[in-house]
Amino acid sequence: MGNNLKTVFLLTAMTVFVVLVGQALGGRNGAVLALCLAAAMNFFSYFFSDKLAIMSSGAQPVTREELPRVYQIVERLCAKTGLPMPKIFVIPTGSPNAFATGRNPAHASVAVTGGILDLLSDDELEGVLAHELGHVRNRDILISSIAATFAGAVTILARMAGWAAMFGGGGRDRDRDGGGGVLTALAMMILAPIAALLIQMAVSRSREYQADATGAHFTGNPGALASALRKIETYAVRVPMQVSPATAHMYIIQPLIGGISFGSLFSTHPPTAERIARLTGMRPGSY
Repeated sequence: MGNNLKTVFLLTAMTVFVVLVGQALGGRNGAVLALCLAAAMNFFSYFFSDKLAIMSSGAQPVTREELPRVYQIVERLCAKTGLPMPKIFVIPTGSPNAFATGRNPAHASVAVTGGILDLLSDDELEGVLAHELGHVRNRDILISSIAATFAGAVTILARMAGWAAMFGGGGRDRDRDGGGGVLTALAMMILAPIAALLIQMAVSRSREYQADATGAHFTGNPGALASALRKIETYAVRVPMQVSPATAHMYIIQPLIGGISFGSLFSTHPPTAERIARLTGMRPGSY
């Protein structure tokens, strides 16, 4: 129930946020437009965000016969935890990474890259897959998808308002307040996407620590996940992934999009060194 309430709270908070942004940018009409957009985003996020994430990653479905190693590990973990078997996908890239998506355990998907299959031992791969199933168990994959969708929606609203302000939108308001409306719109065009990103970061960072702990609990081997995280981060720098910024936060290690790191301030993931320290510091029964 706690995670269900968290989802409802996030949907409500993001809806209010989008409406306030719309009102600041376009008055009453902007608020109405933003409310309609938020309603559409709520519906889309709940039912289709997982499919969009899979499509944008280029992941391909695989059968048990095609990838028995992953299926055996996931089936064993699902039997142990009581989770339904998720759909399994492979992303054709040499960069090591993985993510989970889906609105609930019954509609979950787990995607791994070809690079991670080549890089990790069976124990390390089990740790990664347990981490992703931790996201499924904790039901935070829906929350992260909603945050990403609303961040995109706010960015679109801000950009639309910015272009309207620069190319003649709201003439009477501009005459009335001496250009203040234009300045407000331009400020919102800059600040709204940043605010949306900060919300997305807050959700994503906390969920990674939680999924690490849950994955360690599933396997009873936190050291294997810590070793996997260390290897993935090292090799991900050498072989960057081409991913959408809207879905980068879903991966177990944040991809260096186009080989560029934006630093810890705008990272959607906590520092890998801190995650490893927490895992290696775990004692039996502490997770």
